[in-house]
Amino acid sequence: MNALIFRGPGKFEWVEKDKPTIQKPTDVIVKITKTTICGTDLHILGGDVPAVTDGRTLGHEGVGIVEEAGAAVNNFKPGDRVLISCVTSCGRCEYCKKAMYAHCEDGGWILGHLIDGTQAEYVRIPYADTSMYHIPSGSDEEALVMLSDILPTSLEIGVINGGVQPGDVIAIVGAGPVGMSALLTAQLYSPAEIIMVDLDDNRLELSKKFGATHTINSSEGNAVERVMALTDGKGVDVAIEAVGFPVTFDICQQILKPGGRLANVGVHGKPVELHLEKLWIRNVKITTGLVSTSMTPMLLKTVQSGKIKPEQLITHRFPLNQIAEAYEVFKNAAKAKAMKVILYND
Repeated sequence: MNALIFRGPGKFEWVEKDKPTIQKPTDVIVKITKTTICGTDLHILGGDVPAVTDGRTLGHEGVGIVEEAGAAVNNFKPGDRVLISCVTSCGRCEYCKKAMYAHCEDGGWILGHLIDGTQAEYVRIPYADTSMYHIPSGSDEEALVMLSDILPTSLEIGVINGGVQPGDVIAIVGAGPVGMSALLTAQLYSPAEIIMVDLDDNRLELSKKFGATHTINSSEGNAVERVMALTDGKGVDVAIEAVGFPVTFDICQQILKPGGRLANVGVHGKPVELHLEKLWIRNVKITTGLVSTSMTPMLLKTVQSGKIKPEQLITHRFPLNQIAEAYEVFKNAAKAKAMKVILYND
């Protein structure tokens, strides 16, 4: 089969490698039909995730068809169309019993990280019964690719960790795929205002169509002042950091009102400066996290009902064997006006 493999910081290669095989009776082999590229993949290529080693197949999102199922797999059989979770859960360990699947003692985020991932023609999924979902008949499979990672991530680590409530004023710093997903899922909780902050006017304009009430282009250098002006000098109830850079984290910590919540979603490869000397007296709360995907079943129903339409995030489509071109588009999102790309393997 063919797969995209990591070759060290800044390098990847589309190569032929052995098709994965069943290693444990709880495994399945899935033929990938659609996958995508995540901002985390760019962080890996930037050298921010040193646990990813040379030769690792990248990718942790996708949908596909079960090709082979291990003897202990009960919920899936060959031919089933499935949604792959970016997080693998054994369902039995201490953390899984707390629904903290991100910290599964024999799983968590391992696809495209510690084991081969989904940017390939085939992928092995450990603990299939608790790490995949059946695709309902008639579903838009492109839309469901967004449920592998970015929708549950934005909802769990951004919106829920941030404690978004009806009537809140929230700011989302970063209008990329995760920030836009936070914009879509935050509206389930009826905030009064949603301020989107980004460098890209095209993305900010798109965010208005998705429900943003205000937009701020931070390239002008006065994002904090403009947020404070929009909130009559009070600040926001919730700031969601959806980029992973020190400057975006700093914006978030400066715009919180007393009692505000900062939900960090971005993957940080460098230290940030935490102004605890200013924050402690304002009773603010800062949360971080890796998605557990415990909200995926709810999101599946919400997407099926049409309440959330993640297919709006898709801007480009490529055959899987053109993944190098897809990475160039995704890396140069502002120039290409790209959000999420779909890679299809028909």
